[in-house]
Amino acid sequence: MGKVNLPQITLRYNGVFDFDSLYAEVNDWSKKYGYMWHESSFKHKVPGSEGAEQQMAWQLTKKITEFIREENIFNIHMCEVKDVAVESRKKPLMRARIYIIINATIEYDWQKKFGGSKFAEFLGRWYLKLPHMNSIETIYFDQSYYRIWNLHAQIKKYFDMQAKKHPYKGYLAED
Repeated sequence: MGKVNLPQITLRYNGVFDFDSLYAEVNDWSKKYGYMWHESSFKHKVPGSEGAEQQMAWQLTKKITEFIREENIFNIHMCEVKDVAVESRKKPLMRARIYIIINATIEYDWQKKFGGSKFAEFLGRWYLKLPHMNSIETIYFDQSYYRIWNLHAQIKKYFDMQAKKHPYKGYLAED
């Protein structure tokens, strides 16, 4: 029936990191907040002189109510990917340029209960106009927005790109 797109969030990093730990960090975050994780695509291009190139997409979905669903899509693009051996670790780290785009949406009537006939679509429009549906923009939009910024701050902290605190910590009183 309808979607509300949240502002797109981007993150860029160039350096050495452990991709498995980043994967585990995002996966743990999704489990903590009740999201369903799905890796929808993975592409690995043959390494050239600069290194390999990888593209992947992660999809995190959460059923908020029977009528509202939240969906977060991570598009990750890594260029110049090379393994770097470190003496203190058995498994090599990864040196790459990584570009992460996070797109979040809140979808109404994701089960398509108010679709099909004109009368059902009329009922769906009427249902959205009811006073209790104002909470979509005031509650669910804000929760989703600040939760995604929380994840963004966690990823930046993982890459050591910011201070150990972030402005939205504790905003939803969940941590």
